[in-house]
Amino acid sequence: DDHRRGPGGAQAGGLDLPGAAAMSALWWPAVLTGAGATLIMDAWALLARRLLRMPLPDYCLVGRWLAHMPEGRFRHASIAKAAPRQAECAIGWSFHYLVGIAYAFLLVLPSAGAWLLQPSLLPALLVGVGTLVMPWGLMQPAFGLGVAAARTADPRRARLRSLLSHVAFGVGLYLAAVPVSRVLHTLA
Repeated sequence: DDHRRGPGGAQAGGLDLPGAAAMSALWWPAVLTGAGATLIMDAWALLARRLLRMPLPDYCLVGRWLAHMPEGRFRHASIAKAAPRQAECAIGWSFHYLVGIAYAFLLVLPSAGAWLLQPSLLPALLVGVGTLVMPWGLMQPAFGLGVAAARTADPRRARLRSLLSHVAFGVGLYLAAVPVSRVLHTLA
């Protein structure tokens, strides 16, 4: 089978392709997996709101935070009290999905696509929980909420909400990868 590999050839997602084609073959499966996982995370948020009375995440505030950055403002005493910005909701929701897609690459690239051929729950959960570093260590402090929501009215509840959301994202990575895997098997 090595005769089908070009210079710098590699195997991507079980597809034996030369060099750049191997990497580009991973893009669409990773994008679908990340977007699907983010959609599952959002479905969890709706279910948690209904069953557990948990508030929905406000991605408009994420957009507000991002929209303040070109002005050199990266930290806020309270992002909720910061001046609203045009298109902040579109910015925030787009960023939410782009980050979910980027996180999917944490599973796909290190394995050169092998995880997509045989998705398993544990690595997906580890990535999902591992992504808590971003909200707890970067976003919440920048929003004025403190590290791991320490300055909120109920930090334990806020942390639990974040943890459950990121576990849902990890489960979503796995669930979204299963149909992608089936497609990859039919293409191999």
